[in-house]
Amino acid sequence: MLRIDDISYSISGRPLFDGATATIPAGHKVGLVGPNGAGKTTLFRLIRGELSLDGGSISLPNRARIGGVAQEAPGTETSVLETVLEADEERAALLIESETATDPHRIAEIQTRLADIDAWSAEARAASILDGLGFSTADQARPSGDFSGGWRMRIALAGVLFSQPDVLLLDEPTNYLDLEGALWLEGYLARYPHTVIVISHDRGLLNRAVGHILHLENRKLVLYTGGYDSFAKLRAERRALQAAEAKKQQARRDHLQSFVDRFRAKASKARQAQSRVKMLEKMTPITAPEEAKFHRFSFPQPEELSPPIIAMEDVAVGYGTRAVLKRLSLRIDQDDRIALLGRNGQGKSTLSKLLAERLPVMEGTLTRSSKLRIGYFAQHQVDELYLDETPLDHIRRLRPDEAPPRLRARLAGFGLMEAQAGTKVGQLSGGQKARLSLLIATIDAPHILILDEPTNHLDIESREALTEALNDYTGAVVLVSHDMHLLGLVADRLWLVKDGAVSPWQGDLDDYRQFLLQGDGSGKSRAAPPQPVAAPAPKRASRDEVLELRAEARRAEDRVGKLSEMLAKLDQKLADPVIYQNPVEAEKWGRKHAEAVEAMSRAENLWLKAIENLDMAEKG
Repeated sequence: MLRIDDISYSISGRPLFDGATATIPAGHKVGLVGPNGAGKTTLFRLIRGELSLDGGSISLPNRARIGGVAQEAPGTETSVLETVLEADEERAALLIESETATDPHRIAEIQTRLADIDAWSAEARAASILDGLGFSTADQARPSGDFSGGWRMRIALAGVLFSQPDVLLLDEPTNYLDLEGALWLEGYLARYPHTVIVISHDRGLLNRAVGHILHLENRKLVLYTGGYDSFAKLRAERRALQAAEAKKQQARRDHLQSFVDRFRAKASKARQAQSRVKMLEKMTPITAPEEAKFHRFSFPQPEELSPPIIAMEDVAVGYGTRAVLKRLSLRIDQDDRIALLGRNGQGKSTLSKLLAERLPVMEGTLTRSSKLRIGYFAQHQVDELYLDETPLDHIRRLRPDEAPPRLRARLAGFGLMEAQAGTKVGQLSGGQKARLSLLIATIDAPHILILDEPTNHLDIESREALTEALNDYTGAVVLVSHDMHLLGLVADRLWLVKDGAVSPWQGDLDDYRQFLLQGDGSGKSRAAPPQPVAAPAPKRASRDEVLELRAEARRAEDRVGKLSEMLAKLDQKLADPVIYQNPVEAEKWGRKHAEAVEAMSRAENLWLKAIENLDMAEKG
């Protein structure tokens, strides 16, 4: 059992914990959540004993082992598998001692202990963990120094999982994982035999891998039963009740104060007035909950282009002379919302770079609209910001003619307020750097926004704000993300990147999740993905699901409306006899009309499907 008892701790005079208390029974799986800067990582350091408390205590059973991923694994000539095996220090020490021990009693003790900790199956267990985190058998035999920082973080994570500490502390473990690795980790943590506390902003992990939420807010800790959605619902109900009670109390205070103000000076009412003064003094103030501090993202909207905005025919793309993806025949319209699925290393980032004009076409034909503007956000771009400059400096470079108030307004639209605008980027949090990178990617109102793992450094509130902004955005979106909550709310088309090809995924995200959990999608030669089967009788849709389906139907209707307007303009253009005096011009506008008709057919089908889904949900 982990007991946190009335702890207090401050940094530079700023209190992070003040009388915080929580008890976590052995074996519980707990998600630690709270606002950025509230002290979640500091709490981990306090539990590990790296920092000294100002007051209170943190206690664990005697000899309990605490484990966590403090930093990436070192780059050495030791193989990845051996690096993970060495993470279990007790096993490694016993094996070394077993080679030199001569006392029969000590030899027996060593062998007994090795059997107790299941030392002989260690290599198979370590290999299984590494496989789940994306390392092939060949990769496991390579030196750890061959891998980049992100992959070394995976090696470090594999090491701590393999060592199986009694209390496992994980701080944003999915930041360096792809969707497949994140899903594997969810299942592993749910089955982990000891206590787990994980800091995460991944709603999927917090709903499926943990059974309790430990909430850190206002320097206190509160333990909730259930996953994140259950916690969020209960907390919202409590906040609403608290706000209502605060409002009622304030009305009561105002009424009493009004009586005191009116009659305090009158001798006949002085006693009643004094009585009400005492009532006011005895009332314990009920404080209304603070509103969320983060402002929603504000993406500039692009003008509409004729479809398609990008078209490929038999395209190959790769690095140097090696093609990673071949025979790509794809089309993207401005109203598309596409999620790229597939294991790490299959080519999702390569396709993103091709769309973003970061890689050239090796073979085939790729056509872009002549007026196309592209916004691109990649994981590494957060690390490529100028650390010794401020966010204001970054935006001023892009908009040198704009007045400072306008530049600050742009930053505020992405949650970078006055205090952050003038702070050097090196001193900003990971989430603040990510918001700045998103602002830079969208500042020119791109017609297509390509986002490669945009949520890694964003907290849950910021992820919700990003989801809303993308759903309001009128350009195309191409998403690579391990956040299935984001993909489910934003994407309406799924492309599977696998074995050098890109093809539509025929099912939905739930089908894909099941496909991965069954051990497929590993990049090894396997049977084709199963087609979706008829679903059982649907449950009655919740209010939130009905609202989402209504929003989807409205978006589909809006797309049909816009395409109708475009077709009307094209019909008018083609009705002008003058255009046929120039055959090239007539052919160009005829092609645009044919593309718009095709887009209208797709949009109408999506609209009909959305209306059908809404009808089924409302009838229940």
